[in-house]
Amino acid sequence: MSDLNAAEQSQWRNLEQARGKSQAEWITLANSKGFAKHSELVNWLKSEFALGHGNANLIAHRAKQAAAGGEPSHAELLAAQYGGAKAALQPIYDELTGYLASLGSDIELSPKKAYVSARRNKQFALIQPSTASRVDLGLNLKGVEPAGKLEASGSFNAMCSHRIRLSSIADIDETVKHWLAEAYNRG
Repeated sequence: MSDLNAAEQSQWRNLEQARGKSQAEWITLANSKGFAKHSELVNWLKSEFALGHGNANLIAHRAKQAAAGGEPSHAELLAAQYGGAKAALQPIYDELTGYLASLGSDIELSPKKAYVSARRNKQFALIQPSTASRVDLGLNLKGVEPAGKLEASGSFNAMCSHRIRLSSIADIDETVKHWLAEAYNRG
């Protein structure tokens, strides 16, 4: 579990100090119950150990990952995002990440289940194949008025203030690159 982010590591330390069980002990205990649904395990942990939802959810997620052989690799997450009906969107992702690489070597791309987060000191952008015909580029540009392609993120993703909808590589024009570079500079 060396890939855990600092916040999650801190949460595990706090949980261990407060409850006296190690991460491995929590995961073993959770997997021993054999619950079929994530919510059943979360509810059991909350009622049996009076855990808050955040801690119970963390244990349940990690127990499920451990039972399945660990966390999926970055390549597996990307393959799932850009597989099947969304395979035609892969060139848009490749173009965006190629441009990101030209901005600086300090960018960390972190694939999640549904999107890829782009970070420096903090997340400044995310790339999400939202439909079979569109990639959404989420940007953190707080204080910038939406205009043209740059729209308010709305319900797209709470981690981003703005969104640009991309349906082809041709949509990644100088305006898109400008806003992506601006988000990078703020990140």
